[in-house]
Amino acid sequence: MTLCCSSNPHTTLVITDASIKKDIATSISHIHSFNRPIIKTVHHASFVTSMEAELFAIRCSINQASAIDNASKIVVVTDSIHAAKRIFDCNAYPYQIHSAAILKELRSFFSAHESNSIEFWECPSKLRWKLHSEVDKDSKSFSISPSYPSKTSWDFCKKSDSDELIKLWKMTFQASDRKDNHFLDLLDDDLIVIELSYSKGGPWLQAFGHSNSLCA
Repeated sequence: MTLCCSSNPHTTLVITDASIKKDIATSISHIHSFNRPIIKTVHHASFVTSMEAELFAIRCSINQASAIDNASKIVVVTDSIHAAKRIFDCNAYPYQIHSAAILKELRSFFSAHESNSIEFWECPSKLRWKLHSEVDKDSKSFSISPSYPSKTSWDFCKKSDSDELIKLWKMTFQASDRKDNHFLDLLDDDLIVIELSYSKGGPWLQAFGHSNSLCA
């Protein structure tokens, strides 16, 4: 199957892998077209799960592969087929940000031509297939020190950024010319004004405060 893909100039072969060492995740992909390597991508992230690292590798490789001229078929080879299945699982909340990005790329790719297609192949590391072994070796060859030495300082920085963003939203709303003159504050069951907050590990807001008040 690999030989057939390599001999077709319109088929792009993508091999992805990820590894985590000292809390640093490395996501890597090698992209081959017409029996030659054309693109190599490497990304690093701190304090992420192996599932997120694998999904990010797939996400970046599809982004690169779909942009190749005359590519009508993408074949993604991974040793984590369970991660690829997450792309099409609408209930996988922690990974929706990656799934949404991948599906957006695929929608554009499929819309470009009705014959465009994508396949996912599983290749366990224990098989030691040459192309996947090269990617696996690359993913484990990096030795990087984390920017933040501990999980505590990483969480603190994320909380500081989120608090600053919420503060900016409140200031922007108060200074907006689009709001009406009469508003009712939203209250919870204890009659306490609901404030903006964020969900740890997710991009969505848990509650809305003054910026989502009701017009009297």
